[in-house]
Amino acid sequence: LVEPPENSSCMVGGAAPGSTAALFTAALGALTGCPTALLWSQRASGLTPSSARFREVQRRRASSRVATAAMQQTDKFFFDLNGFLVVRGALSAAEVAKLNAAVDAHADKVKERRDPELRNTRDGTPLAGDGSTGRRDLGGMLGWPKPHREPFRELLCHPRLLPYLLELCGPGYRMDHLPFVILQNRGSEGFALHGGPMKADGRFNPTLQYRCVNGNMFNSLLAMSVQLSDHGDGDGGFCVVRGSHKMNFPVPDAFTHGEDGQEHLYQPVTRAGDVVFFSEATVHGAKPWTASHERRVALYRFAPATCAYGRSYAPQWPAEMLDGLSSAQRAVLEPPYALRLDRPVLEADESEPRQESRAAKKKKFDQEVFGTSYF
Repeated sequence: LVEPPENSSCMVGGAAPGSTAALFTAALGALTGCPTALLWSQRASGLTPSSARFREVQRRRASSRVATAAMQQTDKFFFDLNGFLVVRGALSAAEVAKLNAAVDAHADKVKERRDPELRNTRDGTPLAGDGSTGRRDLGGMLGWPKPHREPFRELLCHPRLLPYLLELCGPGYRMDHLPFVILQNRGSEGFALHGGPMKADGRFNPTLQYRCVNGNMFNSLLAMSVQLSDHGDGDGGFCVVRGSHKMNFPVPDAFTHGEDGQEHLYQPVTRAGDVVFFSEATVHGAKPWTASHERRVALYRFAPATCAYGRSYAPQWPAEMLDGLSSAQRAVLEPPYALRLDRPVLEADESEPRQESRAAKKKKFDQEVFGTSYF
């Protein structure tokens, strides 16, 4: 979202913010969908992105919105431009409450990174926090006993998130890493910058790539960060180097550790229930947590049908994770293989996966040749 220039008038056609004329202008902008009209209508009606009223209106709209069949063009533009996207109000307050209650119930399993060899920052750098408080991690959510596993399983193919997963990873997308919850208290270290399409020595990094060809986006590894707490301006947490998924030079070491170029580190302001999608090809990290409340995010990583970075799927995912999954959830946990080899594929407007397959005669012939169901 973009505001009109700060030195521009807050009046449109002589209409003061909040007036009947201004509200009419806002309605006209919303109806036409014209980006310029929308921007000016937001200013005219007093609904600027920085206003509390604007955020409340956006949240209400998001919570009442049904799942769309496809990711919107505006979202595609900003993801392709920046390498990340914030989906506002993707989860309801009730959904966030269930997720947090499940985390609270398993708080005794949280592990803190206090050992210097486990820390994610270099001592004494701007990203290191107070130097002693570590990030805390909690895993295993998909295998927790009922009812605590359910809200985390629902995120695998949530109707508000599914259109983004299909667009950014393609049909047959799969969960690549075991998800986990990140918790941080005030003073906790951040995370040195990492990711990106090339390695530190400038070599091509085949496991972290982004491409857009003929309007189709490809991410070899996609992160989905579900916000379970608010992240205000300056609080710290996730930060990103916008546009770095297309970079052509390696990240300078001083920048990696926050010692140079701080103006290029962007920390999105988010609220509990927002979801941040970012390509792992986008250079990212985390700033030290400075807020008085605990930071919480649930982090998932997904990949296209034939791509893999993690290996927890082999020989199979932990047994407790597979118990009681819906057919749609189970489809997301398939190992990497091509669509045409009987892969269950989710669609945004269908509750059950469909199956891609080859002709029966070809499958029978391969069985005779190879002695197995698949080559």
